[in-house]
Amino acid sequence: MSHQEDPAANTASTSPRDTRMDRRSFIGATSAVLATTAFALSQARAQEIEKIAAAEQGKSASDAGPENVAIRDANPNTFLPPATDHGEANTFWSTFSTAHRRVQEGGWSRQVTVTDFPVSKDIAGVNMRLTAGGVRELHWHEAAEWSIMLSGNARLTAIDNEGRPYVKDVAKDDLWFFPAGVPHSIQGLGPEGCEFLLVFDDGKFSEGDTTLVSDWLRHTPREVLAKNWGVPEDSLAGVYKVPQEGHYIFQVPLPGTLKQDQAVVSGSKALSDVAFDFPLPAMAPTYQTRSGEVRVIDSRNFPVSTAIAAAHVIIKPGGLRELHWHQNASEWQYYLQGKGRMTVFFNGGKARTADFNAGDVGYVPRTFGHYVENTGDTDLIYLEMFKAKEYQDLSASDWLAHTPPELVMAHLNISRETLQKIPNGKVPIVPA
Repeated sequence: MSHQEDPAANTASTSPRDTRMDRRSFIGATSAVLATTAFALSQARAQEIEKIAAAEQGKSASDAGPENVAIRDANPNTFLPPATDHGEANTFWSTFSTAHRRVQEGGWSRQVTVTDFPVSKDIAGVNMRLTAGGVRELHWHEAAEWSIMLSGNARLTAIDNEGRPYVKDVAKDDLWFFPAGVPHSIQGLGPEGCEFLLVFDDGKFSEGDTTLVSDWLRHTPREVLAKNWGVPEDSLAGVYKVPQEGHYIFQVPLPGTLKQDQAVVSGSKALSDVAFDFPLPAMAPTYQTRSGEVRVIDSRNFPVSTAIAAAHVIIKPGGLRELHWHQNASEWQYYLQGKGRMTVFFNGGKARTADFNAGDVGYVPRTFGHYVENTGDTDLIYLEMFKAKEYQDLSASDWLAHTPPELVMAHLNISRETLQKIPNGKVPIVPA
């Protein structure tokens, strides 16, 4: 009779050391398979990028059909995207240039809200122009208002939370901030009036849904208004001749001097000591390199601005706002000058590139990696706006420079020499 081995006896004869070696061999083999698979996938993606790049140089990218040439020429990276763009990603480009303008005697306004720009749920923007003497009437709104003067001069009025009056003149590049519910007005001054950008901490905000003093009082019963003020009803006839929706923007004569207005409003109360305005031109750069500069304005240096943080960025020709992301808020951008492009990485292999010109609006969802590059021959100037108390960002260079080098090299398939050339720290504008 032939001899047969006992399976149990065979198992029992396997030493713990053999088991550990078998497990180690299995893990090693598995790691090798995963590494091989990852390398194969990266090679396949590299080949795909090469094929796309080649196709863009040939007939595959030709377009013989109708084309809006002006839009195409202003957006070359949208019309013919970089080969590294991939997958479906939300549109993160908009522009005030095609927004509806509400024109009234005294000026005009136009807005970009979530209605027109669905990706921007946190922030809405309004661009407004007032003639010399033109008034954005006394009003307030649910959203906080941050603003930058684009040109000209204006007079601001407000009262603070203790009812103390504020009257101040602002000029080009000055900022202001009015918290939600704080009543205020804006009037264009001579010689040419003013234009400014308003940024609100609510993507659903609309200029058509603000509390206007003339609209509110026009819709209060006359006897109630008379009782409230202790005046005869017939003295209020003019209030009820105001347009049904209030004045909004209207023309009046130029005001007197700033000192005259401040003296008139102070009355029994001293002027407010709240600094609702901020002189950006007087601020030194927060970061500066040979390729540009960044000025960060948030509640740390502009205390009243508790709902919106900002950065004013200047990139010289050939410069790049480094690869980075923001931990605490999505980024709403407004382009003031020049030409640039931005690629936003949407995770899951999805990335999209768009071009930006003066008057355009960009948006980057919270934590999404991106860069901004100056593609023109003049300075690129834009704003980064955040629904946040403080400005925060992290850079790819800073991250990789402070991670063990072997780990970084294994991830990116780069040499130690290449890794050592990565800027050692945060450099907002490169080349430094």
